[in-house]
Amino acid sequence: MNDAPQTMDISQVMEFLPHRYPFLLIDRVVGFERARRITAIKNVTINEEFFQGHFPGHPIMPGVLVVEAMAQAGCILLLQEVADRESKLVVFTGIEAAKFRRPITPGDQLRIEVEVLSFRPRQGRMEGKAYVGDKLACEATLTCAVVPRRQRDASQAANAGTQA
Repeated sequence: MNDAPQTMDISQVMEFLPHRYPFLLIDRVVGFERARRITAIKNVTINEEFFQGHFPGHPIMPGVLVVEAMAQAGCILLLQEVADRESKLVVFTGIEAAKFRRPITPGDQLRIEVEVLSFRPRQGRMEGKAYVGDKLACEATLTCAVVPRRQRDASQAANAGTQA
């Protein structure tokens, strides 16, 4: 496998993650140490759809989405080690010891740091931390599984459209 880049722009991020708007929560990778750690950025703007309802007049990024952003960064990190990554997904299998230390609001830049605790070909465990500036906003231990990415073939898609 080629050496991993130290940084990634959004188009490179999208090569690793299947997520798309409004659920793509990583804007850039700013640091990378293969099989060990990753640092990514999420720019939080008032244009995020979730701010319409969380909370009107007092917008706060939902904690579950902060954890999801950490998981997406971890996914990039782990998929670097999977030879046939185009045919795989990394999915959550557990979230432990999640702590939310401060609110994340529009205008904040979330710096996400994820460190691998263990990784085998089919499963991983990571420690994620999210910062705003130098202040810890969220931390959690995440576990995941590497699973096949299922593709619907044309006949399945056609049949799904005819069943109600």
